[in-house]
Amino acid sequence: MAQGALRGPSDYSREPPRHPSLRINAKRNHGPIPVLDDIDSYYVTIGGLAGGPRRLSLDDIRKLPKYNVTATLQCAGNRRTEMSKSRKVRGVGWDVCTLGNATWGGAKLSDVLQLVGVPYHTEITLSGGKHVEFISVDQCPEEKGGPYKASIPLGQATNPAADVLLAYEMNGEVLKRDHGYPLCAIVPGVIGACSVKWLDRIDIIEEESQGFFMQKDYKMFPPSVDWDNIVWSTRKPQMDYPVQSAICSLEDISAVKPGQAIVAGYALSGGGRGIERVDISSDGGKSWFEAHRNQKQGVPYVAGNVTSYKWAWVLFKAIVDAKGDTEIVAKAVDSSANVQPESVQSVWNLRGILNTCWHRVRLLATPDLRSFM
Repeated sequence: MAQGALRGPSDYSREPPRHPSLRINAKRNHGPIPVLDDIDSYYVTIGGLAGGPRRLSLDDIRKLPKYNVTATLQCAGNRRTEMSKSRKVRGVGWDVCTLGNATWGGAKLSDVLQLVGVPYHTEITLSGGKHVEFISVDQCPEEKGGPYKASIPLGQATNPAADVLLAYEMNGEVLKRDHGYPLCAIVPGVIGACSVKWLDRIDIIEEESQGFFMQKDYKMFPPSVDWDNIVWSTRKPQMDYPVQSAICSLEDISAVKPGQAIVAGYALSGGGRGIERVDISSDGGKSWFEAHRNQKQGVPYVAGNVTSYKWAWVLFKAIVDAKGDTEIVAKAVDSSANVQPESVQSVWNLRGILNTCWHRVRLLATPDLRSFM
């Protein structure tokens, strides 16, 4: 899975305030990072039910029209630690920072697939292909030493507006090894596990990828399912992520001087849906007011507007009065009127993915901060 570094181009250089006790997770992978130094012999094989196979070198892909797409990649396990406090889950204990935003440069997958005879907006090929599988060169323990793999629907892959990229640049520079050099599949608006690094093959297949991570990992089950009664085949692999927000300027149980406190962070939603508003409460959710939102400095953010990045996070900021101990709450609403659920119990699942409940931080107002240092 690829994750983008928390920075962007000159007109989008602002970052959300850093979580006080955490480092931002700027990259993620499930196996050792491979070394691919011999670019002259590097190629990606396009095959499966598309015919072929056909080998494309990095130069072949660079000859296609280049697109820059600003997108946030978010791990499905973002905020898993909070979910585990309700009921223990399995997985790495991420807090609110398992995501990153970058501007990716590369060729659109829809253009690449045209080279092997798959037109734009194809839902199914004549030979029955309905999904596109990305296969890496890395080796994962969960795949018994085999490569990491994931797939997306063919209709999404062949839709130019979906902005699925074969990226060779990140933030205007050659892709770094940790981020998938020399070529990484970037799938905006979808959980980060579908953005596959170090591409080796791209196959058109009939069903979803049968790899471990799509079949026995990134699926969301109801709270009633546990490890004794789970049946993996009853759920589809997770694709789009739900609407999400998190406060990054304050840590839970923060000690602050009485007065005004800055509440700032990020909000985003999957599928290219914009953020219609971010609501802030300074009394635990009894009353609300709207936070200011922005992406580019000096350019008003409007969800769905051509001046806004539809795949990128939206930064929010508000000022609250911290006169005494209080609970600050943030919740986002996307352009389809989807809103974050109130409680973590309603979205709890044994794998700890997609924790999108209201984000809460408690403030302890004290005139003397030395006792907390």
